[in-house]
Amino acid sequence: MKIFVDTAKIEEIKKVRDWGILDGVTTNPSLLSQTGKPWKEAALEILKEIPNKPVSLEVIATDFEGMVKEAKELAKMGDNVVIKIPFTYEGIKAVKALKAENIKTNVTLVFSSLQALIAAKSGADYVSPFIGRIDDIGYDGIGILEEIIHIYSLYNFETEIIAASIRHIDHVKQCALLGVDIATIPFKVIEQMFKHPLTDIGLKRFLEDAKKADITII
Repeated sequence: MKIFVDTAKIEEIKKVRDWGILDGVTTNPSLLSQTGKPWKEAALEILKEIPNKPVSLEVIATDFEGMVKEAKELAKMGDNVVIKIPFTYEGIKAVKALKAENIKTNVTLVFSSLQALIAAKSGADYVSPFIGRIDDIGYDGIGILEEIIHIYSLYNFETEIIAASIRHIDHVKQCALLGVDIATIPFKVIEQMFKHPLTDIGLKRFLEDAKKADITII
């Protein structure tokens, strides 16, 4: 499973990259606004920092012509740009048009397996089901994700599934068990994936025993 970090904060991106587990980045207007920088400056900083990994940048327009125009401008910012397009009638039309121009797309705000089916048929490179938000309204986000994975496997769609709106480490575990292509994870949840109380206890004990035995390596 590929791990994307869902943030626009460059310090968080650098940390995950330096840990050696970063496969890409997803952003949105809300995340870019949290950096305190002009959105374009923040986006370019990310693209420069990880030039060989996909970075999703989102259009603001909601009409077909506007989305295509914005997508083309965003794509000029870097070879690793992926355009986030909302799942709407106009958005799906835009995905089809951008596919013809070899501009990569990530269909966002997907909440059902049928929406994901349409996104794949339109030629989207990625589809982002929001599992946390599905849970919020009393439905089973992981269950929807499982349906999407099954449908895609039946028809050999090339669209990669990005599990999005991940809220906690159990979401990550369930995504991994299902074999999803990608999980885009908030930085704080990635940090939590490292932690286990038995690791801390074990390390403390090893260090104490090493001191008793007067073990030094260098």
